[in-house]
Amino acid sequence: MNPLLARLAKPSAMLATGLGLLGVCGLAMAADTPTAAAVAAAAPPAPVPNKGDTAWMLISTVLVLLMIVPGLALFYGGLVRTKNMLSVLMQVMVGASLIFVLWAIYGYTLAFSGGNPYFGGLDKLFMAGITPDSVAATFSKGVVIPELVFVAFQGTFAAITCALIIGAFAERMKFSAVLLFLVLWFTFSYIPVAHMVWYWDGPDAITDAKTLEAVTAAAGALWAKGALDFAGGTVVHINAGVAGLVAAYMVGKRIGYGKEAMTPHSLTLTMVGAAMLWVGWFGFNAGSNLEATGTAALAMTNTLFATAAAVLAWLVGEWMAKGKPSMLGAASGAVAGLVAITPAAGFVGLIGALVIGATAGFLCLWGVTGLKRMLKADDALDVFGVHGVGGIVGALLTGVFAAPSLGGTGIYDYVANAVGPEYSISGQVMIQAEAVLTTIVISAIVSVVALTIVKLLVGLRVSEEEEREGLDVSSHGEKAYYM
Repeated sequence: MNPLLARLAKPSAMLATGLGLLGVCGLAMAADTPTAAAVAAAAPPAPVPNKGDTAWMLISTVLVLLMIVPGLALFYGGLVRTKNMLSVLMQVMVGASLIFVLWAIYGYTLAFSGGNPYFGGLDKLFMAGITPDSVAATFSKGVVIPELVFVAFQGTFAAITCALIIGAFAERMKFSAVLLFLVLWFTFSYIPVAHMVWYWDGPDAITDAKTLEAVTAAAGALWAKGALDFAGGTVVHINAGVAGLVAAYMVGKRIGYGKEAMTPHSLTLTMVGAAMLWVGWFGFNAGSNLEATGTAALAMTNTLFATAAAVLAWLVGEWMAKGKPSMLGAASGAVAGLVAITPAAGFVGLIGALVIGATAGFLCLWGVTGLKRMLKADDALDVFGVHGVGGIVGALLTGVFAAPSLGGTGIYDYVANAVGPEYSISGQVMIQAEAVLTTIVISAIVSVVALTIVKLLVGLRVSEEEEREGLDVSSHGEKAYYM
């Protein structure tokens, strides 16, 4: 019996004996019950970021920024007429900067936090609670990266998606209208599609069938259905391509379109921009693995070879149709291949990547020629023909070539911690088609509404006089070239 208790209570012998027995039982129970310190010591330590993964994601983020400025800016800039070169550079650079700021304020929290199947919550508004010690999940259990680098990486995706649309209405849209449209479209099209396709609680939340059900219920709508999009076929390319097509219709054709020559003023700059896009795209696709692993190597390798296949396919088609292969065709083919392999990069094998690239090369060539004539839209820099068509091709073929029987990786089962034993090509293609159609509908509706609002508030086009003078001088008071 506790001596202090004996001095205070002075119990009888029987009571003393009883208390003594209770004391012995209590000691025995204490010996069997671990203390809080013991429990904490036995619990596995919280995962910490690996320096190699962190370094890879920092590099990948910079590579995607390279895709925007200078890559996309030069690629688009070379394709317009001399008098509009500076305006395209301005729209890409300032538009991307605007989206970066909006991403930090509310874009990230609405895209990558829990909420509902279509939008995230506001817990991280203005980056609330995110510190250098905050971590974000990857695709492997027990592996994390700093959340700040994930914020920056995903911010570059949002920025380049919005910048891609600019090519469709190049050479005739007001600068103020461009910026206002990007704000509205980013908020109501990019953010929900990104949340629907990419948001989930991460692999560590899945331990059994019950937790998998909970994670699925809390995930984005298209992720929950099983849609595969490794790096943005739906979120980035189809989303932007459809917006560009709608904008081309609603803004209207350029003055003299179909009657005057509107040839690119510098294919040299376009080639330089395309090359920067190809290099930066390794960060775009391989970085989307979020870890420096074999899957990142697969995504990088597929990005290399699918793009090369698309260049050759585009040139073969062009050579057969026109009798001469062109530099513009080679550059456009490269972008088409990059677009198409994006959703499939980490899911398909090398042969599948070659087929996807070659298919995209041929179909995107048709997209900027035959399909463009059928649609009768002045999509100035072929945003829909390359990004829309290429994104659709890549998204659908991902469902085919992700099959293990065709060299793909299959679908990982986080309950069994292994690749699932069954894969239905037809079933997955149907899921991919649903994701494609959902993205098309959302982007089209949001684009129509956003452009209507912009037209009412500030107007869409510059005046005829300003358009003929060129947007460099009329909108910015500068020239790209002084001769």
